[in-house]
Amino acid sequence: MKTIILATALALAATGAPSASAQPGQAGSAPTSTVADGAATAGSDAPDVAPDDPKAVAAAAAAAGQDEDADQDVNLAQPDFTIVALPTTLRMPKGKFAFRVTHRFGRPLGDGDFGDLAADLFGLDAGGLIGLELRYGLWRGTQVGVLRTSDRTIQFFAQQQIVGQGRLPVGLALNLTSEGTNNFRDSYSPGVGLIVSREIGRVGAVYVEPTWINNTNTLPSELADDNDTFLIGVGARVRVSRRAYLVAEAAPRVGGFDPGSTHASVGIEMRAGGHAFQLNASRGLASTMAQVARGGSKDDWFIGFNISRKFW
Repeated sequence: MKTIILATALALAATGAPSASAQPGQAGSAPTSTVADGAATAGSDAPDVAPDDPKAVAAAAAAAGQDEDADQDVNLAQPDFTIVALPTTLRMPKGKFAFRVTHRFGRPLGDGDFGDLAADLFGLDAGGLIGLELRYGLWRGTQVGVLRTSDRTIQFFAQQQIVGQGRLPVGLALNLTSEGTNNFRDSYSPGVGLIVSREIGRVGAVYVEPTWINNTNTLPSELADDNDTFLIGVGARVRVSRRAYLVAEAAPRVGGFDPGSTHASVGIEMRAGGHAFQLNASRGLASTMAQVARGGSKDDWFIGFNISRKFW
């Protein structure tokens, strides 16, 4: 009898059947079907990804709404919040700050011969228009900031992401600006624009930015019936090495006040940690949206630079 009982127990163990002493809820008591059901339930809430695939893990976390810190990651296609003067759709992390310095030297690069230009260190000896900008991540997808230039112009701005690339083939953001001369006491110029961006993998991004800006004419008494400007900004940033980029932008005006040539800028940029250093050349000294809308020089280019710093 003992031999028969022992043989029966060994047969049950070999077939994986639960022993009579195992109770529900105890270790080793879960049938194979229960484990499979649990795996299927877990799979319905989280994508089935390989744990050693960081891209898949990141995508799964984003799909599950676990991307609270994703805005702090480096976006290689859009490493900064502006191209040169035009904005991008790069998001600000909630509760974080970013700072930017803009400088446009006032000496035209075409003034005099090469010797004259070299004597002035290619315009670096000249004074120029300096801007200081501070921006803050108010909420996820919402950023606000202020930019003051050395001609005593102050621009306040707010940007709200509408949708990120992924749900649509492009990213969309609404950009609101309001600036005033004489330390925001004269010549107010409010504006509204839509930023459309298309990231191209990790190589770069292209932009189209239809924008309307009021009171771009600084002498409204001479042109009272045509005092605003509608422009379509276009731009691109292309990654040419691990940390270097080429940038270009233009803002052709399609309606309204038209005093100067179309704003245009080209530059080269280097990313280093939370810093971005950009050397650029522009057809004017513009840093704010109303300055961009007023256009630049028809014949001259001006050297300048941007330095930005993210505090996270």
